Amino acid sequence: MSALPRAPSAKAATERDAMPDDQLMLAYARGDGAAFDVLYARHEGGLFRFVKRLLGARLAAQADEVFQDTWVRIISARDSFSPQGAAWRTWAFTIAHNLAMDRLRVSGREVALDAAHPDDGDDAVPALDRGVRGAVDAASHPSAEELAFWRAAGRRLLACLEELPPEQRAAFLLHHEDGLTVEALAASLEIGFETVRSRLRYGLQKLRGCMERYLSVLEQRA
Repeated sequence: MSALPRAPSAKAATERDAMPDDQLMLAYARGDGAAFDVLYARHEGGLFRFVKRLLGARLAAQADEVFQDTWVRIISARDSFSPQGAAWRTWAFTIAHNLAMDRLRVSGREVALDAAHPDDGDDAVPALDRGVRGAVDAASHPSAEELAFWRAAGRRLLACLEELPPEQRAAFLLHHEDGLTVEALAASLEIGFETVRSRLRYGLQKLRGCMERYLSVLEQRA
């Protein structure tokens, strides 16, 4: 009788947990299935949230399918992934972005709104999502009233994101949630730098107007 395969040692598991994404992907391409498990666990939540928010409420039922398709593409491309290109996270989110945008195009909901807009400076852009989600954490003992306010602000932000055209919503989520720079966005989406800046400015301008009530409270407390 052949010996049963041994489970990975605790040391090997710890080493995988400490590996960067790019190295995990390369290990997976060499046949290390456990490396893929670490990658999936590390990015499952972020990728799914991104897909769901990008598709919006009307296509929310398709979020699971697009999410699954994203991982299928990642698995299929394991032999061609190169760490000399974009970082793994940027690469994976770009795959998710492209698949979600394809669904939006097919559904007829895509709206192109990328005209130039006067430069108001990147430093003037508020991290709306972080401000709303981090407000409760900043308070040691938030009152029930404060908790209710920030939960309402979070729901309002999601509704405001839903109202953005898909291209602007994608730029906002990739830039402010996933942390991609404007340069990285332009490179990964293969569009012009100024086009990315335009999408961000238009989207943020609309979000400011939509979130005006909550932003005024943030400004008063600053």
